[in-house]
Amino acid sequence: MTTVADLLRASPLAALETRILLTRVLGWRRTELITRDHEPLDAIAIAQYRALEARRAKGEPIAQLVGSREFFGLDFEVTPDVLIPRPETELLVETALARLVGVENPRILDLGTGSGAIAVALASARGDAQVWAVDQSAAALTVAERNAANLLDPARPGGALTFVRSNWTQALDPSLRFDMIVSNPPYIADNDPHLEQGDLRFEPRAALTDDADGLSAIRAIVQDAPCFLVPDGALWLEHGYDQAAQVRALLTARGFAEVRSATDIAGIERISGGVLTA
Repeated sequence: MTTVADLLRASPLAALETRILLTRVLGWRRTELITRDHEPLDAIAIAQYRALEARRAKGEPIAQLVGSREFFGLDFEVTPDVLIPRPETELLVETALARLVGVENPRILDLGTGSGAIAVALASARGDAQVWAVDQSAAALTVAERNAANLLDPARPGGALTFVRSNWTQALDPSLRFDMIVSNPPYIADNDPHLEQGDLRFEPRAALTDDADGLSAIRAIVQDAPCFLVPDGALWLEHGYDQAAQVRALLTARGFAEVRSATDIAGIERISGGVLTA
């Protein structure tokens, strides 16, 4: 007879990870892992858990194993085709929302949407916003579309999100103009050892690195963004822990005003942005 208590004691994983996998397999709430921890488990459930445990022990991300990750209070579907939403990226959403206070029916563009986490979070918080979500990966857009369908009110005033398959702005209608452009582009340099560590090993490489110096995608976005912003519109970008000064310089050189960076909860300059002057 094998119980939850037995699996927790024997698991090579951290207790929190074991509990997450068990709730996924058993369909129990976290509290039930305590109140029912001595109930015998059936062989199928044990086998399913051990399969997930083995995959996690080899390094597969928990979010991919359970198929979801919470971001900005919403439960997003996650697959190997998209980046796993991370808490530090919530700063990008919060900063964009703060900038849009007082802007009625804002138009928002999310470049490199991946799972749709940023676009859907913004659309959820601002029901009146019209949101475009762009990605060059058809597989990522499929995940983003499902997340939007599952997480957004179909009757929201801003309407359904518009999904566009494009390499940044290339396939966008050039007449489009936005109040806010946001992006979490690939910004890891191709020689960065972190690419071969932890969860990054299992995430889509094209969403992590530009296979160059880590700034080529940011340069392209900064260069094209003014063509798609209304006067007084803003661009905000997530970037690497040591790239803030370089990103600010790119924004300033392109004519953006009010250029600044914002720090995440760890005190790292995580995002930078500026305003297009009239």
